Amino acid sequence: MTYDFDEPVERSGTYATKWNVAPGELPMWVADMDFRTAPEVTEAVVARAKHGVFGYTDIPDEFRQSVACWWRERHGWNVDPQWVDFCTGVVPALSSCVRTLSQPGGKVAVVAPVYNIFFNSILNSGREAISCDLDYVDGAYHLDLGALERTLSDPQVRLLIFCNPHNPTGTIWTADELRAVGDICARHGVTVISDEIHCDLTAPGTSYTPFASVSDEYARVSVTCVSASKAFNLAGLQGAAVIIPDDELRARVVKGLNRDEVAESNDFAVVAAIAAFTKGGPWLDELRAYLQANREHATSFIASRIPGLHATAANATYLMWIDCGAICEDSIALAGFLRQETGLILSAGAVYRGNGSRFLRMNLACPRSRLDDGLGRLERGIAAWTRR
Repeated sequence: MTYDFDEPVERSGTYATKWNVAPGELPMWVADMDFRTAPEVTEAVVARAKHGVFGYTDIPDEFRQSVACWWRERHGWNVDPQWVDFCTGVVPALSSCVRTLSQPGGKVAVVAPVYNIFFNSILNSGREAISCDLDYVDGAYHLDLGALERTLSDPQVRLLIFCNPHNPTGTIWTADELRAVGDICARHGVTVISDEIHCDLTAPGTSYTPFASVSDEYARVSVTCVSASKAFNLAGLQGAAVIIPDDELRARVVKGLNRDEVAESNDFAVVAAIAAFTKGGPWLDELRAYLQANREHATSFIASRIPGLHATAANATYLMWIDCGAICEDSIALAGFLRQETGLILSAGAVYRGNGSRFLRMNLACPRSRLDDGLGRLERGIAAWTRR
């Protein structure tokens, strides 16, 4: 491999949220990576820093072009650069869209278990979150289209926040599944906000389908939220984009982003994204291979050495959704016990709602030595839990 993902990177002392932990603790929860970003991105940021003047920054055409070209070449969606606008993050975009495209007191649908901040974006905006829980059958997740139809038929539901690929389960929705979702939304006049931040983190040999690429009809009633932050480990730079093909919908959303003061870049977010989307492809492909090897290693370890736990099959994200239902259906208690007993910090699945109370979420985006440390702690902690 050209890039070294085995090298441990010391992150303590850098104000990293993930590593703001007690001595001896191992955080494997927050969804950022313990790898340095692509060298080409670092070079672009360093070059910008050396300039030494950090004034107000416009969003250049190069940013829109880089996003459009990336989605066209990597994901087969013919994006017009004029559809692209900057935002300080996917979550700010989601929250702004909720306020812009729904009424106070109205209802916004989600598909759970799902990224817990979706609920925050809805509730903090004075709306009601309505969940269409996924079906969980034989260790795999499926859309409950009947429940979705019933939920979206409520005239108070004007928005669906959809996660594609899905966090935390790692599911990649097929074009047929997206078409089924789109048809239901079209029947009931529901706008789709599609969070596609994990789309570049698919297993080698697999790809995802952008929701808006399935049909022109879905493109007209959807806002696609994307970013280099997950794939290139740039979350701290706070940069993302919304892709909105429909002129009227785009005008409304962009007006909301500006109203909410989340449409202006810092001096580094744009240059980092441009470098990632124009030069970062080879690094990303090696990263995906490394992450897949980590997933296979962790899956094998859990299957062979931790009775009662099952790693849900996934083809996207660097997050492992671990079914602990055979030994515990209170993931908050289990996560707390693991931290106290071993120092391992995992996300309790209950915060993602749905059937998440029987799951733990583990971040696999770290050097193999650190992953082995975490798996060893998980094995010891589960053994101690079952001996209680």
